Amino acid sequence: MNYLAAGGGGEEGFHAPGIAEFWQPLVGNGAFALTRSMVVFAAVAIILTVVLLRVTKKLELVPSKGQFLVESGYSLVRNGLARDIIGADKFKPFLPLMFALFTVVLINNLMGIMPFINFPTFSRIGYAIVLTAIVYFTYHGVGIARLGLFGWLKSFCPPGLPAWVVPIVWIIEFLTYVVNRPLTMALRLFGNMFAGHLMIMVFVFGGEYLLFSTEGFLPVTGVLAYVFSLAIFLFEVIVQCLQAYVFVLLACVYIAGAVADEH
Repeated sequence: MNYLAAGGGGEEGFHAPGIAEFWQPLVGNGAFALTRSMVVFAAVAIILTVVLLRVTKKLELVPSKGQFLVESGYSLVRNGLARDIIGADKFKPFLPLMFALFTVVLINNLMGIMPFINFPTFSRIGYAIVLTAIVYFTYHGVGIARLGLFGWLKSFCPPGLPAWVVPIVWIIEFLTYVVNRPLTMALRLFGNMFAGHLMIMVFVFGGEYLLFSTEGFLPVTGVLAYVFSLAIFLFEVIVQCLQAYVFVLLACVYIAGAVADEH
């Protein structure tokens, strides 16, 4: 990518990476283009399917490295999230979904640090919206199935409130459960992946420009920019793993509210 742009007087200057770098169509353009994020997401889905089928086809008492990694992730989701949050007697029907969400989000996030790929899929908001929609329809579907449509609508307002407060509380709770929760869930995942990847690009390409296209003391600042980009890179790895955990954590919390007896 060329981040040199013509400046005043015909001189070239640094053009900072922006939103356009996240589009990256490979074939075609517009709504029906085949983009880099689509290829990455499809490749991750295929690789995950093959790896999980292969690892779980023949489980061993002394696990291999692959089996150990899969079992560690599964144990984290099962025991550290689903069972503890949803409840020991209610979490099992939702465990496959929670594990699938965790692995999909985690591996796609880590694509942002993968050599020759360097693109976190969820830096495109459409993917975050789709996964959030799956969680959204799951916990609302469970609530409606348990309580019926009118019972579900009634559950947004706790009993025992004065009559004049009920409409206000119901509207606030309805907006929280139906609008705010999915909105913030999708934006949290997208925003962290987008901002982190953008910061890495700014410092890497900015450092490249300062190091090779400037004179005097400025090349030294280019080296510092590269060092700082490495620090951001390492921090981004932590954020990528944390966001996968937080996404599934929120999904478990919302489902736990839908299956709770007092809901």
